[in-house]
Amino acid sequence: MSLIKQLWLIILGLLILAFSGSLFISVTSSHDYIERSIRLKNADNTNALALTMSQLPKDGVTLELLASAQFDTGHYRLIELRDTQGAVITRHQAETGIENVPKWFVELIDFNVPPGKAKIQDGWQQFATLTLEGQHGFAYRTLWRSTLALTGWFVLAGGISLALAWWLVRRIRLPLRAVIDQAQNIGQRRFTTAQEPRTQELRELVQAMNRLSTVVGDQLGKEGQQLESLRRQLQHDAVTDTLQRSTFLDRLKEHLGSQDYRANGMLILLRVVDLAEYNQRFGHAVTDQHLRELADTLTELAAEYGNGMVGRLNGQDFAVLLPGANDLDNMRDRLYQSLDALSDTAGDAGVTFALQAAGALISYGPDDSQPLLFSALDNALADAEMRGERTSLSVVTQHQNALFNGQEAWRDALQESMSQGVQLTSRPVIDETRQLVHMEAQPELFLSGEWRHAGIFMPWLTRLNITTQFELDMVDAALAEIARNGLPVSIHLSTASIYDARFVLELRERLLANQEASRKLWLEVPESLATREMDNLRSFCRAQHSRGCHIGLKHVGTDVRRIAELRDVGLDYLKIEAGLISHLKDNDRLKEVLRGIASLCHSEGLLVVAEGATDSAHAQALFELGFDGVAGPGVKRHPDGHHIIED
Repeated sequence: MSLIKQLWLIILGLLILAFSGSLFISVTSSHDYIERSIRLKNADNTNALALTMSQLPKDGVTLELLASAQFDTGHYRLIELRDTQGAVITRHQAETGIENVPKWFVELIDFNVPPGKAKIQDGWQQFATLTLEGQHGFAYRTLWRSTLALTGWFVLAGGISLALAWWLVRRIRLPLRAVIDQAQNIGQRRFTTAQEPRTQELRELVQAMNRLSTVVGDQLGKEGQQLESLRRQLQHDAVTDTLQRSTFLDRLKEHLGSQDYRANGMLILLRVVDLAEYNQRFGHAVTDQHLRELADTLTELAAEYGNGMVGRLNGQDFAVLLPGANDLDNMRDRLYQSLDALSDTAGDAGVTFALQAAGALISYGPDDSQPLLFSALDNALADAEMRGERTSLSVVTQHQNALFNGQEAWRDALQESMSQGVQLTSRPVIDETRQLVHMEAQPELFLSGEWRHAGIFMPWLTRLNITTQFELDMVDAALAEIARNGLPVSIHLSTASIYDARFVLELRERLLANQEASRKLWLEVPESLATREMDNLRSFCRAQHSRGCHIGLKHVGTDVRRIAELRDVGLDYLKIEAGLISHLKDNDRLKEVLRGIASLCHSEGLLVVAEGATDSAHAQALFELGFDGVAGPGVKRHPDGHHIIED
């Protein structure tokens, strides 16, 4: 039984006990008092009437007239006169009915009052015996009315007491409910704090819970910062804090091989010309400072595209990856402006930024090869260097086989294809026991005579601003797939859809209409939401969690410390990007980072899944580090329904 119910039972018990005790004492006291009063009245009236009769002539007519006159006053229930032999001289008796008083109350009270008796004298001789009993129906009515009045007062007082008790219990219940929610949040690895109530005992309890939540949350935050620091040491350049060559190339390879929006974009190669001469002239400190300024400028440029990244390929070469970017000429102008603005600044040593830079820009697509892209960039970069300008940028113009020419052609083709429906191809995510976690759905549209994966058409959906409608169609396809085979399915949602209020509303309606299937729907959102739009992510998670679906972050790995900040967002799982788990073999420091990420996720109550598992040894190593699931090219679904990891 809950504490609140016990409090209510105690309050009700006390009120009933107080009412019953007071009523019992009041009725009992009044009963005894009234009974004594009636007994005395009977005795007094009997003695007075007997004295009067003793002074009158002793003939029967005179006594009868006196007795009748007294009885007719209505104050007596019985007047009886008997001679010394016991014979009745006269007798008058009234009905015993009592009006306006319940029969059960009369039987319960039952005044036990004996009639008054007195002797009538005839001189010195006894003439007769007078028996007199007064009417005491009024006593029942008086006691009944006082009982009703007392009950009414107690009902009113009880109602007021219950209202005050409700207010008091509510004041106790609200902070108690907050403490319960806080304890549940801590159990779910969400370390929130509650407002301190005024009640001293509850305030002390809340203060203790808040301290616990803060301490544990701070510990996880520090752990996340340590992991992020270690990850940066492994994957970032020590001077410029950009990605190292191997890490950058791994992520570029992952983008080129993906089947989502990352499969299209722009690649920039920027070279610092005559770096050795600059270093000899100004020294390592000034050179490193200017390289950091250049890297910061490129990082700011990449941040404008959400998932952009910057890498240092060698001492003088920087590369910028901008998924989703498509306007080469505009990007060239934007890069010119950034580098020109940088050249007007002076460092801490007072040396004006004077690095000479040459660069090349190229668009990439799903069918491009990484070596061919860099070969084209190197040729364009050589042409830019030959110009000898302060900043020289070249745009690589390459012909890519486009399915359709122009925006209108793409719009018509996409709308026609979407009207025919979205097709989902799936690949499994499995746990250590080879059990299915969920199926990762890859959307396809029928374009130009065949089904095309998302890497081909997603950039055009974004450019034409019809991403939200496509993703609603994808939700419909996923719910239908779940209803058909009963397997859990995950789909990837874009940032644009999360920001769209109409999309969120229609998504909610679809989940409400398919409540059974929605419990097996896994929604994945970009990691960038957790870094820049935490409030939007939190509201989205709360809105969709009530429908029973799971929500997670996709391609996590650029900022591990953010994991500790997800404690109260409402996420269910994270998928760690393939670039972070590659080169795992014989890399003890990377294993330490991944083990820490898995531990931190579990501390936050999150499942952690690794993307990009290549074979069974790779997957087993990830499971040993604490990962709950793996996905990637090595994970296959056998035709008989089993799941295997290729050797």
